Amino acid sequence: MSEVKEDVSRYLSSGEQFEAFGTYHSVSLITAVFLAIWLPLYAKRHLSGKWQYRIGAAMGWIVMVSYVSWPTLELIGGTFDPKLHLPFHLCRFANLTLPLVMVKRNYRMYEILYFWGLSAMIQASLTPDIVHGFPHYHFFRFWFSHSLMIVALIYATVVYQMRPTFRSLRRAFLALIGFLIVTVPVNIVLGSNYFWICGKPPVASLLDYMGPWPWYLMTAALFALGHFYLVYVPFHVIDRKS
Repeated sequence: MSEVKEDVSRYLSSGEQFEAFGTYHSVSLITAVFLAIWLPLYAKRHLSGKWQYRIGAAMGWIVMVSYVSWPTLELIGGTFDPKLHLPFHLCRFANLTLPLVMVKRNYRMYEILYFWGLSAMIQASLTPDIVHGFPHYHFFRFWFSHSLMIVALIYATVVYQMRPTFRSLRRAFLALIGFLIVTVPVNIVLGSNYFWICGKPPVASLLDYMGPWPWYLMTAALFALGHFYLVYVPFHVIDRKS
């Protein structure tokens, strides 16, 4: 048992260095864009309702497991740290709740995750906060938990025929602020830095251009609101035309 623990711990902390916009990162982004366009259209046009649901549900579970598998492996390896591995980053919480959209077809959760996913997940996919590259577990974990989640939300919009409204935008932003408020005492108690509230990520990100702490928190909130409006524009245009 101790050998398994040591092997898992050693594996999680070693591997090829991740290279932002290197070959594997670029291929993963292209793959995500292709799937986000092709899969919903193919399912909508060629698959029965049963298979449309099965594919959607599978994506929901895969995204959730992509996060759950990580703290599980850290527990097995004896390296689990409540300061690092709990679901108090926005993306991780979204991973856990995606099955409510893809399996249960919960519209209220879709309203929130649509805006969170098409803003935070896109930003995270472009600037991953990982250190291990292909073919390490963390490389694939990150892709499933971020890029596949974007694919899943577009799939839910096209195939499940869910769609956000302007009220959805407001709910998503209020949920974002609520998530921040809940995470603050967690950081205080644990001495952690979830949601990057206490400091910027250790890797390059948009937060580097948003000013010093704590002002970048306000800038990031305004940026998120602007991004929410941006991903709502297609539906606003459709509503105006109809």
